[in-house]
Amino acid sequence: MLKSVRGLSHKGGRPLNTGAALKFVKENVFTSSSGSRYLEGVKQILILISSGRSRDNVEAPASALKEHGVLVFGIGTRSSDSRELQNISYDPSYALSVSEFTDLPIIHQQLLSAMSTVIVQVTGMTPTVIPTIRVESQAPRRDVVFLLDGSDGTRSGFPAMRDFVQRVVETLGVDENKDRVAVVQYSRDPAAQFYLNTYTTKGEILNTVRGLRHKGGRPLNTGAALQYVRDNVLTASSGSRRTEGVPQILILLNGGRSFDNVDTPASALKELGVLVFGIGTRSSDSRELQKISYDPSYALSVSEFTDLPNVQQQLLSAMSTVIVQVTTMAPTVKPTILVESQAPRRDVVFLLDGSDGTRSGFSAMRDFVQRVVETLGVDENKDRVAVVQYSRDPAAQFYLNTYTTKGEILNTVRGLRHKGGRPLNTGAALQYVRDNVLTASSGSRRTEGVPQLLILLSGGRSFDNVDPPASALKELGVLIFGIGTRSSDSRELQRISHDPSYALSVSDFTDLPNIQQQLLSSVESVVIDVTPESTTDLVDHDTSRKDVVFLVDGSDGTRNGFPAMRDFVQRVVGKLNVGGEKDRVSVVQYGRDQEVHFYLNTYTTKEDILNTVRSLRHRGGRPLNTGAALQYVRDNVLTASSGSRSQEGVPQMLILLSGGRSSDNVDIPASALKDSGVLIFGIGTRNSSREVQGIATDPSFSQSVSEFTDLPSVQEQFFSTLITVQVEATPKTPTVIVDQSIARKDVVFLLDGSDGTRNGFPAMRDFVQRVVEKLTVEENRDRVSVVQYSRESEAHFYLNTYTTKEDVVDTVRGLRHKGGRPLNTGAALQYVRDNVFTASSGSRRTEGVPQILILLNGGRSFDNVDTPASALKELGVLVFGIGTRSSDSRELQKISYDPSYALSVSEFTDLPNVQQQLLSAMSTVIVQVTTMTPTVKTTILVESQAPRRDVVFLLDGSDGTRNGFPAMRDFVQRVVETLGVDENKDRVAVVQYSRDPAAQFYLNTYTTKGEILNTVRGLRHKGGRPLNTGAALQYVRDNVLTASSGSRRTEGVPQLLILLSGGRSFDNVDTPASALKELGVLIFGIGTRSSDSRELQRISHDPSYALSVSDFTDLPNIQQQLLSSVESVVIDVTPESTTDLGMCHHC
Repeated sequence: MLKSVRGLSHKGGRPLNTGAALKFVKENVFTSSSGSRYLEGVKQILILISSGRSRDNVEAPASALKEHGVLVFGIGTRSSDSRELQNISYDPSYALSVSEFTDLPIIHQQLLSAMSTVIVQVTGMTPTVIPTIRVESQAPRRDVVFLLDGSDGTRSGFPAMRDFVQRVVETLGVDENKDRVAVVQYSRDPAAQFYLNTYTTKGEILNTVRGLRHKGGRPLNTGAALQYVRDNVLTASSGSRRTEGVPQILILLNGGRSFDNVDTPASALKELGVLVFGIGTRSSDSRELQKISYDPSYALSVSEFTDLPNVQQQLLSAMSTVIVQVTTMAPTVKPTILVESQAPRRDVVFLLDGSDGTRSGFSAMRDFVQRVVETLGVDENKDRVAVVQYSRDPAAQFYLNTYTTKGEILNTVRGLRHKGGRPLNTGAALQYVRDNVLTASSGSRRTEGVPQLLILLSGGRSFDNVDPPASALKELGVLIFGIGTRSSDSRELQRISHDPSYALSVSDFTDLPNIQQQLLSSVESVVIDVTPESTTDLVDHDTSRKDVVFLVDGSDGTRNGFPAMRDFVQRVVGKLNVGGEKDRVSVVQYGRDQEVHFYLNTYTTKEDILNTVRSLRHRGGRPLNTGAALQYVRDNVLTASSGSRSQEGVPQMLILLSGGRSSDNVDIPASALKDSGVLIFGIGTRNSSREVQGIATDPSFSQSVSEFTDLPSVQEQFFSTLITVQVEATPKTPTVIVDQSIARKDVVFLLDGSDGTRNGFPAMRDFVQRVVEKLTVEENRDRVSVVQYSRESEAHFYLNTYTTKEDVVDTVRGLRHKGGRPLNTGAALQYVRDNVFTASSGSRRTEGVPQILILLNGGRSFDNVDTPASALKELGVLVFGIGTRSSDSRELQKISYDPSYALSVSEFTDLPNVQQQLLSAMSTVIVQVTTMTPTVKTTILVESQAPRRDVVFLLDGSDGTRNGFPAMRDFVQRVVETLGVDENKDRVAVVQYSRDPAAQFYLNTYTTKGEILNTVRGLRHKGGRPLNTGAALQYVRDNVLTASSGSRRTEGVPQLLILLSGGRSFDNVDTPASALKELGVLIFGIGTRSSDSRELQRISHDPSYALSVSDFTDLPNIQQQLLSSVESVVIDVTPESTTDLGMCHHC
C-alpha cells in the first residue's frame, strides 16, 4: 500500500469538482463490491484534502455521505473555502486548516486524536444501512463486454475511453458468480484484450485496462467486430453465462462510420438477447449507432471522448432499467457456433512456413492463427492446439498438451518470431508433425477418436518430396487444409490437402482474413463427416521408462555444427515419452570441462526440455576432454540425487555427439560406464568416428556423418537402434560411488572479490559450480552458502536460503565480481564465523553436521588472519584454503584446518586441476571429524542472551547525506546480517527522514533476513530539507514502536533505535527523545563531524551510546563497538510493562 502511495502521480486538470468527487466516492468506493464493510458495522472514514473552492455543489453529496454514516474530515489550506470544508465535514470541528500542504505534519496528531474521539462516539450507534447502487441489488449477475474503437481516428481519444471503462468497471460487483467483464479492441480486425472468464477480481481487470495500448489500423470494420464478439466472446467457452439467463451487455465506444456492413451482425446480437449500448462522438454516424444499439434510445453521444464522464450516469441508469425489464423474460437460447456444438473435441495443428520467403507475410500468418484460435473452444477436454514453424527443418513452438486455455495460446502466438532459413522442406515438416506432434505423448487424442486437423500455411514450392509424408498423414486419418499464396505451387498444395477442394489460395498472406470463414466452414463440414479409425501410436514404444543423457561436444571445433547438434537433440527428445515416471532427459555440454544444462530430475515435461534445448549456446573452449566428460557423467549425472533411476532397473542411456579426437584418455571412463550397465550411443564426424566406435557399447551403436549438418540423414536409423537395443537391455544394479556415507554437511565458499581477482573471477565461479554439482543439495543433506569479500564481506546467500542444487547453481552462475581494496581476509573469516556459521543462517553445527569453509584467495591479507582463523578452528570448522601465485602460501596454511589442506594453483583458470584433490581431502577429513563429538560453543552472545529484539534504524536522508547514503545502507545491511531475524526472534524496521519521516518498512513487514536485506539494498536516498530529527523521533514513537506495526514492547521484548544522523536538527529533539526513553526504548546515536555531538548524546540512551565517525564511509570502524554496546545494554534492561499509545484497541 505504501509503495503504491509513494508512486502516486499528480493528476492535473481543472476545474475543481469536489461535489462530483464526493458523489463518486459514495457510489463507487464506499460499496461492498469495492471492499467497504459498512454492512458489518465497520467505521467508514473519509479524509478530504482540498486546496480550493469547489466549482460544483457539495452540499447534496456531503449530506448523502453523512446519511450513509461516513465520518468526513476536511483539511484545507488558506486557498480553500473554510465554510465549504465545515459543511462537508462530519462536524464543523473536524474541518482542519494549514497555511500550506507542507505544514500537514503539524496537524497530524490533531487529526488522529479527532479520529479516535469520533470513532468511539460513533461505534455506540447502530448505523442505518442504505443500499447505494441499484444496479447491484437489482442485477446480481451480468456479463459486460466493452468493444473499443482502436482505429487510427481514435488515437488522441483512447486514454479517455480507457478511463471511462475503468470508471464503469468500478461501479460493478466483479466476481466469478456476479459481474464478469471482457474488453475487445478493433480497427480493421478485432482482438480480445481479455475474455469474460479471464479475470475474477475487479483489481485484475482495472490493472489490465490501465495498461491497454491503442491498437491503430484502418479501415474501421465495426460489423466484423460485432460478429467477432458474437462468435468468440459471448460464448460459454469464453465465460458467457447467457444460457443461465445472465444478462448480456455490450458497450460499444465508436469514433467513426464503419467501412463494412453492421446490420446483419447487429441483428444477430439482438436475436441472442444481447443488450447493446452504443456511444459515439461527432465523428460517428449517429444513425448507424442507433441501428446497432438494442434500442435507439440506448445510443448515446458526446462531442469528444474526453466528455465521456458526462454520459456515465445516463449509461448506468439505462443499464439498470433495461436489465430489470430483460431479467423478467425467460431468454430463448440459440446455439451460436456450430463448431462448438457439433465438434466438442478437436486437435488442431498449425504448420507455418517460416522460411526466408515469408518474412514480410509472417505477421499476417500469426494474426490469422490468432483469429482462428479465437473461434475454438479451447480446453483440455475440448479443443487442443499446437503450432509448428519450419523452413529447412521444423521446430514445435508448442504441443497439443502444452496449454489448456485460449489465453495462454493467444499470448504465445502473439509472441512468435519468424524463424528464417532455406531451403523450404515441407515434406520433412509434414513427417515431423506425424512423428512428433500428432502422438499421444504430445497430447494427440487420435486413438480416442478425436478429429486431427492440420492447417498448413505455405508460401513457396517445397524443396523436398511431399507425397510420402502427406500420404502417411492421410493414412492416420489427419484432415489437412493447405493455404498458399501466388508464390506457392497450387498443385502441390492440392496433393497435400485432405481433398483438393480443401486447398485454399490468397494473393498475399495479408489477404488471409478473406478466406477465414471459408476455412472454418470447411472445417465444420469435414469434421462431422470423419470418424477416425482406431489406430496404434507409432511413437510410444513398449519400454515405458528410460533415463537419457545427451553429452554434446561444445569445443571450438564444433562452432559451425552446433545448431545442427542442438536440432538433433530436439528431434530425438520429440520421439521420447517425457514425464516424471516415464522418460527422463539430461543434457551436458563439454570441451575442456563440462557444464550440465539440466539434470534428469530438472524437468518433467517435454516442452520444458525442448525450450531449454532451443536456447542452448555453444560453449567453446579447448582442448577436447571427452574422457573427463564421460567420467563426469558417471559421477554426477547418472546418480540417484540427479534423477537417475538405475537402482529401479530403468535403462540408462548416454548419447554422445563428438566432433573431434579427445585430448585425454577415454578408455577407462567408457569402460566404467559400461560396467555400470550404461548403454552408450555415439555419433561422430570424420574427425572422431573411430574413437566414438570404441566408446560406444557396441560398434553398431555408433554412427558417422561427414558434418553435423548431415545428422537428419542418420536420425531414423539412430532411433531404430535406440528402440531395438533398449528392449534387449536389462541394466545391472550399479554400485553408487558418488553418494558417500556422509549424509550431511554445511559448505561455505569464501571468494576473494577484490580488484586483484577481476580476471580470475569467472574461473572461481565455475569452480564453485563444479564442486556444488558434486554435492547432494537438500534441506536435510548438504547445504551451501557463498560469501564474497574485498574490503568488507557480502553474503550472496546463506545455508538456509536454497534447498535445491538447481537454485544454488543458478545463483552462482549469476555472481558478479565485487571489486574493492584492500583485501581484508581476517575480517571476512570473522564475518563468516559470526554471520554464516550460525543457526539463524542455517548452520547445523550444534547437530554435529560437519562445517566446511572453502576459501579461494588471490593475494596477501591487509589485516590479521590469525585470531579469526583460530576462532573458526575452535568452532570445529574445516577450512580449506586455495590460493594462486599471488597469495601468501604461509598465510593460507595458517588459515587452513591443517597445512596439508592449503592447495595452490598458478592461476584461477587452473582450479580444475585441484578439484579432485579438494574433494578427496574433504571426504577424508569429514570421515575423521564425524567420529568425534564436537564441542559446541555459543558464538554470538547477542543471539543466545537476547533471543528477541525489535530493532529500528532511523536514517538521515536529507540533502546533506546524499554522498554518504550508500555507506549508511551498507552499514544497516552488515548489522542486520548479525541478527537472528525471525517473526519470533529479531524484527527490523527502517525509517528514513529529512523534513518529514517515511517508514521504508515496519517491524512486521518482513519475517526473513533475506527479504530485509533485499529491501535495504534497494533503498533510495530521500533528499529534502531542513533536517527535523525531533519530528522523526516522535514519528518512530507514534507509528513504528506500536503493536499494530509489529512492536512487542508490551511482551517485554527490548526496543532498540539506531539513529544515523549527519547534521544538527532544525527542530527540538529533547521532548521526543525523553518520550522514547520513558517507553524504555534503547537509543544509539551515530553521527559524523557534521553532526552536533551534544545533541546526539542527549538523544542516546546514555551519552556513552553516542558514537561518532569522521564520515559515513568509516561506519565499519564502529560496527563492533555498536554491537558490543547493544549486547551489554540488552542484558541490563528489563522493559517496564507499559500501555500502548497507538490507535486505541477498543475502537
